[in-house]
Amino acid sequence: MLPTVSRTRSSSSTSRPNPMFPQYLRRIVKWQQMDIEYTFWQMLHLCTAPKVVYQHTKYHKQTKNQWARDDPAFVVICILLVTVATVAYCAAYDHSAAHAVFVVVSVLFSHFLLTGAFLATCCWFLTNAYLREEAPNSHVVEQRVEWLYAFDVHCNSFFPMFVMLYVIHYFLSPLLVAHGFIPVLLSNLLFMAAASYYHYLNFLGYDVLPFLERTTFFLYPIGVVIVLSPILILTGFNPSRYFLSIYFSQWL
Repeated sequence: MLPTVSRTRSSSSTSRPNPMFPQYLRRIVKWQQMDIEYTFWQMLHLCTAPKVVYQHTKYHKQTKNQWARDDPAFVVICILLVTVATVAYCAAYDHSAAHAVFVVVSVLFSHFLLTGAFLATCCWFLTNAYLREEAPNSHVVEQRVEWLYAFDVHCNSFFPMFVMLYVIHYFLSPLLVAHGFIPVLLSNLLFMAAASYYHYLNFLGYDVLPFLERTTFFLYPIGVVIVLSPILILTGFNPSRYFLSIYFSQWL
């Protein structure tokens, strides 16, 4: 009888809905419950010492019994920063208020929220389907990657890329969008560094999970980026002109 009772309790507990996500959404509108100072600390160290951030992720698991953040401050601040950066681009390259609003909304949803949700879902599926270690016996509790943690990893990886491709790129854009070999070279190098660092942080985010194996899979895209960059440079492709022309083609 004991094993039967144990299995019944286990199955009922795993089928019980996780209240974490609704609580996470409710806290988005409650600034007083967000740890803004810790969020900025994380953002700084993601650019300088990202392994320290994921060391704190282990502590969070030990204290809160979940890998994902329960504080939406990081996402909220990212949304605000992307909005401000996009407004700055509109002020520099746009002359229509209506079009600027469209650009801000489009960039916020397509570049950050929708793309982030898509990439997080892909990584969440791949890790749970193919990268989890097999349990040595039936008595070991099965662990899975939380979707919200996969989105956290994307947000962590996105922020340094935001600094390079939104902030630094903004100040260098008069040079990067010019014609010639030097703008093409510098633009490709900047995009290569940003994309490579994004995938490196993605790797760190999943490598910290003790129940995953073969997480070096997340480093493979860096090799693709390094191979493609010289080809794009030799063909004269300028990623800065390409992406800015999507929204500001009339003013480039």
